[in-house]
Amino acid sequence: MDRQSLTNHAHGWFRNWFAKVWKVRGGGLYACGYAMTFAYLEVSTVVGEIVGSDGIVAFVQEQLIEFIFRFASDSFINLLRALIWPVYIVQFRPPFGVIALGIAFFAFPMTLKRPIEQWLQLDDKETT
Repeated sequence: MDRQSLTNHAHGWFRNWFAKVWKVRGGGLYACGYAMTFAYLEVSTVVGEIVGSDGIVAFVQEQLIEFIFRFASDSFINLLRALIWPVYIVQFRPPFGVIALGIAFFAFPMTLKRPIEQWLQLDDKETT
């Protein structure tokens, strides 16, 4: 599998996952914030585990089972943290965080919702 093919598959997987989250979480700013927060936390967890090990080979050999269990528990914590992502925005430089969140909830449907929905529709066009 070449790099371009892997990139396309990863993009497809991410888009499919994002589409599911988008539908379940209501398809608005909250859904987008949840998905982006969760993806960021998961990538940070994996990168942190790899960087914290002595090397990739040592990581795979010594910590695979431990990593799986720790990653599962970290993923659950990341899920909870992603669910409350607006709290992090509100807590950022009060009262500007509240104002920014209010503006974002107001402006999101007019600016970013349509492009995201068009991006998510690409799967339907590719399968037909």
